Amino acid sequence: MTPKEALEMANKNGAKVVDLRFLDFPGVWQHFTVPIGELKESSFEDGFGFDGSSIRGWQPIHASDMLVIPDAATAKMDPFYKAPTLVLIVDVVDPMTREAYSRDPRNIAKKAEAYLKSTGIADTAYIGPEAEFFIFDDIRFESSKHRAFYEIDSIEGIWNSGREEAGNLGYKPRHKEGYFPVPPMDKFQDIRTEMLLTLESLGIEIEAQHHEVATAGQGEIDMRFKPLLQMGDQLMWFKYVLKNVAYRHNHTVTFMPKPIFGDNGTGMHTHVSLWKKEQPLFAGEHYAGVSQEALYGIGGILKHCSALCAFTNPTTNSYKRLVPGYEAPVNLAYSSRNRSAAIRIPMYSASPKAKRIEFRTPDPSCNGYLAFSAILMAILDGIENKIDPGEPLDKDIYGLPPEELAEIPSAPGSLAGALDALKDDCEFLMKGDVFTRDAIDMWIEYKTNNEVNEVNIRPHPHEFFLYFDI
Repeated sequence: MTPKEALEMANKNGAKVVDLRFLDFPGVWQHFTVPIGELKESSFEDGFGFDGSSIRGWQPIHASDMLVIPDAATAKMDPFYKAPTLVLIVDVVDPMTREAYSRDPRNIAKKAEAYLKSTGIADTAYIGPEAEFFIFDDIRFESSKHRAFYEIDSIEGIWNSGREEAGNLGYKPRHKEGYFPVPPMDKFQDIRTEMLLTLESLGIEIEAQHHEVATAGQGEIDMRFKPLLQMGDQLMWFKYVLKNVAYRHNHTVTFMPKPIFGDNGTGMHTHVSLWKKEQPLFAGEHYAGVSQEALYGIGGILKHCSALCAFTNPTTNSYKRLVPGYEAPVNLAYSSRNRSAAIRIPMYSASPKAKRIEFRTPDPSCNGYLAFSAILMAILDGIENKIDPGEPLDKDIYGLPPEELAEIPSAPGSLAGALDALKDDCEFLMKGDVFTRDAIDMWIEYKTNNEVNEVNIRPHPHEFFLYFDI
């Protein structure tokens, strides 16, 4: 879509205002709104100014002025605002040099796609994330000097099987038994369908929606694969739509990886394939019908997985999910069909166009632009350096004897461990200036100071259970 076509869309839909959206460094959508009369064709080059010092992980106060440049191709009408609103995703640039900002996640995704083409290996990376989530009825939490707690509630929660509900009708999925009962056990079919239809109204193709394994409203809606940058944009719309549809029905959605103790966490299994001149590169005659390039790409992910986790599993809570026993792929191996492996080669279809690799470790707390770009850079490093992934593992990893399990490397056990791995293994990310040293250093600094350290210095409620009477 051109700037002229974006303006025509606004006029056709009677837009009164324009919402300009971008990500902060951790990955949360930010926005500001201008009257529709302020948007002209020249705006798509001149941009709009804003204060970059107020955005997490961005500019210092003495260099706060920044510009956002709208991308006409991203134009959509917002489905929730009362006033007709044109939404444009923007790119962030320095107002003095007009250079793309190194800490703008969307800029990093653009550079990843450009680097892919420059290698000559492929011209398109298709990404298909399976982002899981929870729909809750109530969430309360506090973390203060003298008190810390959280409390979750859901009409579906198995813990409410004995609650007085002015007529408790039961039908609450037991732990790990939420995949896929029909209503009335599944209480959120209609809400998930409304989410699906809203996404489709925005031009986002959906493959399926369903209840997920956990009790208390865990769900999944799968978007059809798209090129990397486009999927980064769509993942932001995805989170926005799900949260707002739930809010409309007096529910709340979270993409937190492990909100419930003792049940499955929330992952984002990420499917990746490389194409060149509209031909798939991952189909071949090797294991599970993949090509040698696909195996090398798997080798790249396995080699760099600990560093990748700093972007694909970027919260302290992510590592509450990455523990054995809850289908979490903590062991770094690959397999066909085996869902306990970190990388799976789906076998649903024999078509070469369907051949892809599925990286199962990521979770949806991630910044999609950064996570998808980092995964692509690991795959390319594997192909360029012909990294052997070793032999596939088609056994149940969790059923292996200790001596065999000890030979399989594991994902990091904490965010601090992933950030340490990133410090030691980041050269592959900086090829083609995709991730700059500035962006990597700021990511490590921000995550360490604002998340790792802040969690480490606080007493945990369970510590009182364990130790108060010592």
